[in-house]
Formats: sequence, structure tokens, C-alpha cells
Amino acid sequence: MSGRRPVRPVASYNGRVKTIYLAGGCFWGLEAYVKTIPGVAATRVGYANSTIAQPSYQQVCADQTGAAETVEVTYDPAAIALDDLLWLFFEVIDPTVRNRQGPDVGAQYRSGVYYTDSADQPAIAGVIAEVAQRHSQSIVTEVQPLANFFAAEDYHQSYLAKNPTGYCHIPRLTIENVAKKAAVVGAIRALDPLAYQVTQHEATEAPYANDYDHLFEPGLYVDVVSGEPLFVSTDKYDSGCGWPAFTRPITPDHLTARVDHRLARARTEVRSAQADSHLGHVFDDGPAESGGLRYCINSAALRFVPLADMAEQGYGEYLPLVRSPAQ
Repeated sequence: MSGRRPVRPVASYNGRVKTIYLAGGCFWGLEAYVKTIPGVAATRVGYANSTIAQPSYQQVCADQTGAAETVEVTYDPAAIALDDLLWLFFEVIDPTVRNRQGPDVGAQYRSGVYYTDSADQPAIAGVIAEVAQRHSQSIVTEVQPLANFFAAEDYHQSYLAKNPTGYCHIPRLTIENVAKKAAVVGAIRALDPLAYQVTQHEATEAPYANDYDHLFEPGLYVDVVSGEPLFVSTDKYDSGCGWPAFTRPITPDHLTARVDHRLARARTEVRSAQADSHLGHVFDDGPAESGGLRYCINSAALRFVPLADMAEQGYGEYLPLVRSPAQ
């Protein structure tokens, strides 16, 4: 550790990049997540706001330093705005708990946003206010000027790139799909609370009392986040399950599937390919004459485009797939 020195923030690179410091549990996983966000130019893990100089990992873990495990994030504000970057950060932490993230407990695992430029304060405050609206408990994430930052030992840097099977409190699929989320982060932030919980946190809306269960008008169903076309009314039927049901997607390439173990019986979860939105599940109890599948989809994950509006909204190529009820 003797060769390490306090890291000075990179204020700019030809006027293009800025730096923010993010703490949210074990820095191994947080670094792997953040560095995958398009627009992030560089990352480094270390110890922020320490009461002693050159703290070691052992000292930080023994609560002898007051430091937080932190990721230094150098980013291009022309490629990703600070508020979008922070919003993606808050998606993988619990901002309502103190000194803990996931299974990691201790003051060094507290969540925090540490800044070096006072001009960043309005963006930080705005995102925290937005995040607070999605939680019933108070937000306890620290927001402070950066007092100091000491780079962690070399073996901590890019830890998961060096150790792909190493410990990570952030789900690997979340890390793999963050670029998809970053591409549509503005649309995600604009979702109503139900659509947000369904598409981003795998919630399930109430059966029967949702927008599209009994809608059978001709048209197209698209991902509420990205607008990616997913299903047509021609393939929709009344399954009696309480949610919109389809026999097939427009094309399998617009969906991804993964095993869902959240219930006692494993199910196949269905997500949109472009935005990685949770949509619902697919079952093998659909109409045999149509292939035997039932895509059970949350209305809140969809936006319906009536047949008469499809061309105007840019979906004209899908018109041949839609039959009116009279046909």
C-alpha cells in the first residue's frame, strides 16, 4: 500500500469528461455495473472520505477509517447526463437502508454520492427527489462533497473482470443489461408507478382490472418503454386468466426468455429484447391449433396502437399482420 496516493478527481479531459463518486455496497459489483454504462469513460475503486490517509482494505473493513467503498466514475456528459447516470445508480442500490447493501453490512457499505463540482448539486438533488417518490421510506443515501479518495489495492481494481465467478451482490443479468436500460433511461424515468414496477422490478398487475385484458380492437401492442413492436391483436385471445393473452409474438427476436424461480414452480419469464422490460410469462396451455402457447402479459408493460394510427406512428410495416374483427 505504500505506493498509493490520494487520487485527485479528473475535472475534465479537453472539456469533455467529468467525475462523480458513487458508493453502494461492495465496490466490486458496483464498478462492474457502472463501467458498462455507455458514456462512462473510466472507473476506479477506492475509499472515500476517510479519516486517515492511505487506508488499507483491512482498516476500512474493521471500521477504523470512516471511509466508504466507492467507485470513481469518469464520464462524458455529452454521452450520458449526470441525472441519468445517477438514476441508473439508484436502480441497483437500496437508498432507504443505512450501512448495508444486499448481504453486505457495515458503515463502509453505506450508499453515497460524493461530488467535486458544486454545479452538480441540482442534478443530484433532483434525482434523489425523483427516487424518493418511488419509496415509502426516507432516502438515507449520503450526499456530500468529496473530502478525499484513496485508490484501493490493485487486486480490487476491475475485480470481476479478473474473477468472472467472484462475489457480486448485483445480479449478473442486471450488469449485462445496463446498456439496454441506459439507451431508454429517459422513457423509464417517465413511466407511471405501476408500469415502472412491472417493467423494471417484475411486479404483476391486478388480474381482470387492467387496461387490455378485454380489449380486442385491431392494432399493435408495443413495449411501453421502447416502443418495440411485440404482439398484434390478431394473435390475442380471451384466455380467462385476467391478463392479455397472445398465442405468439410478432417475431421471437423481439423477446427474450429466462427461467423464473420466484414461485415454487419454475416459470418462463418473457422480457422485451430491446429494452429488457419485464412483460410477463409464457405457458404451454394455449390453443393447440395456434401452437399451444399462451403469452400472459401485463397490460402495464404494453402500449396499444390502434390500427388506424399504426402508419402515422411508424408501424406501417406491421399492418399486413393485423386483421379486423370482420375479417
